[in-house]
Amino acid sequence: MRKEEFILTTPDGYQLATAVYMPEGEQKGYLHILHGMSEYHGRYDDFARYIASNGYVVGLHSHRGHGKNAELNHTPLGYYGPTDGFNKVVEDVHFVMMTLRTRYDLPKPILLGHSMGSIVTRRFIELYSDTIQKVIIMGTLVHSPIHQVAAQLAKRLAKRDGEATEAKLIDRLGGSSNNRKIKNAETPKDWLSTDRAQVAAYLKDPYCNYTSTNQFYADFMEGFEVASRPTEVAKIRKDLPMLLISGSDDPIGGYGKGVWKVARQYYDAGISKLSVHLFDGMRHEILNETNNQLIYQTILKWLEKKIYEQQL
Repeated sequence: MRKEEFILTTPDGYQLATAVYMPEGEQKGYLHILHGMSEYHGRYDDFARYIASNGYVVGLHSHRGHGKNAELNHTPLGYYGPTDGFNKVVEDVHFVMMTLRTRYDLPKPILLGHSMGSIVTRRFIELYSDTIQKVIIMGTLVHSPIHQVAAQLAKRLAKRDGEATEAKLIDRLGGSSNNRKIKNAETPKDWLSTDRAQVAAYLKDPYCNYTSTNQFYADFMEGFEVASRPTEVAKIRKDLPMLLISGSDDPIGGYGKGVWKVARQYYDAGISKLSVHLFDGMRHEILNETNNQLIYQTILKWLEKKIYEQQL
């Protein structure tokens, strides 16, 4: 396996830290991974190596305002940009994947998005489902009225305090209940994983565990609302193989209930190759759980499937 790291510059001049993992021998396909909020693509190195060792090219990039991109573009962490940030992040996905396909002569990708990346993925497939082979939506959540309230609050705070100001109020309100079902929680981030070493690594990582900006929340919540509209969901091609995968103890996904509601949206829209898999006892970051090899193997098995039946 060979790993390459480089910077791609988008049509609007934004620099994106990017990585590609090339397998030895015959290539089975191309998987592209979209990371979540307050993290970056480098956290997926172990999983990417596993998938590449099984014959797949793996591409990743950090989103605007995440990881090294903040330094490269002289912006704060957790800041998409001054205007239209979420839509630009979605367009970045299209740009990066098309660039990698051309550079490495790759087939249509399989797209995997986790958490915030799952929302970006959900919007992407509404616009570009014909450009990918399959999609994996991991650690996702359902849109609710509270997200609309958060969007309006973020807009007001961005106007009052500044768009690049840390959204401490929204961050506190949004994360206040994530540990509520965990007995004897040791950190505010125990809801991420049952693996204490992984939680500790997250807390120590300078590119994680920060407070995103008011403008980030305003942009993200607006994009989340659009991605959740039935009229937009209806634009996805009906034969797109889709896997929704999460932990049963993930508060972001409503402990499974929110994931099933999202699945119902796709089912009602006529998606004919839809599967849902919830893993008992796992929290938000299922790729960083103590038994993450089970997740790795489950995803690999799904990647290699040729026939997709409805599994709900």
